[in-house]
Amino acid sequence: MVITDIQTERQTILLNKPFKTALRTVTHAQSVIVRLSVDNGLCGWGEAVPTMMITGESIESIEAAICQTLKPLLLGQNVLNYESVFHLLHHSFVGNSSAKAAVDMAIYDVLAQYFNLPLYQLLGGDQRDGQDKIETDCTISVNAPEEMSKDACQYVHNGFRILKVKVGRDDIDRDILRIRAIRDAVGPDVKIRIDANQGWKVKEAIRAIKKMEDMGLDIELVEQPVKAHDIDGLKKITDAVYTPIMADESIFSPEDAFEVLKRRAVDLINIKLMKCGGIFKAELINRMAEACGVECMVGSMIESFISVTAAAHFAASKRNITRFDFDAPLMLTSKNIEGGISYEGNKVRLPNRPGMGIISVKEWGDVYEAQT
Repeated sequence: MVITDIQTERQTILLNKPFKTALRTVTHAQSVIVRLSVDNGLCGWGEAVPTMMITGESIESIEAAICQTLKPLLLGQNVLNYESVFHLLHHSFVGNSSAKAAVDMAIYDVLAQYFNLPLYQLLGGDQRDGQDKIETDCTISVNAPEEMSKDACQYVHNGFRILKVKVGRDDIDRDILRIRAIRDAVGPDVKIRIDANQGWKVKEAIRAIKKMEDMGLDIELVEQPVKAHDIDGLKKITDAVYTPIMADESIFSPEDAFEVLKRRAVDLINIKLMKCGGIFKAELINRMAEACGVECMVGSMIESFISVTAAAHFAASKRNITRFDFDAPLMLTSKNIEGGISYEGNKVRLPNRPGMGIISVKEWGDVYEAQT
């Protein structure tokens, strides 16, 4: 299965409403779609998203990384020798994690098609209770407490039982008001996760989390309360509060994960393919965390069905991955593929077709029909 071509195409999809975090406001999803072809006629799909505030990548840098460096390097390589192929991929240059992730998932797509297996089965196949569905949370953007509580009620009405609440954009006391308003609105049976996106300082984070504990707001976890580089700060918060603390932007690579795990700086880790460079490196991070007794979540940036399908296959295949944040495609005004994951309320259904289960990608030059 020799790689014969790697093509890219830009794509933009509008969001249903602006998505606001402590780092940015997003109105549309931009990405670079990758199609990787091999000599037996199979093709694999991938996607990279530019997130300047997190990975430092732009549309232009992603295209340049793939077309000018990765494509010449990988053409002629046999993907069945995937250990060597992934070594080439991940040692091609520093950074550019989203560009690497797009090619990585396309390679895994053709590998799973070759073995005539859904990707999650090739990766381990940990189907919980024998089902091909996993439960995702639903994310609430940073807005006024009244608007956020209204959004929360709508999501719960739509069947979601886990809410991920964005905070950290302004005053931390206002963040507490936001969480209290949401808890009052949805009642005690809905899980609430908080994501500060690096927006708090260490002492105010400790004060706020303790106050929310004293108020009985029952927060499941707090994600990335302080700056990505502040591992000492993460540890101070983790040691000071009862609520579990999760690292996100602090962990891009297995080396980052090793440092955080070694220091017992957090209770949980959020793995994103766009940060770590794809499934190959994500597996290393998860295995390392599992060996240390630390559970993982898998999430996404503002991505389309293509890359979230890849992330869902990976997440569903690993027993140590216990939380899922895959609502990004629900924020989009249209679906860009036929096949892939589908949604049934708060559940993400995995396709049982070979590979990632993508039948075709809309608005691509020609329509690719996956192997059946």
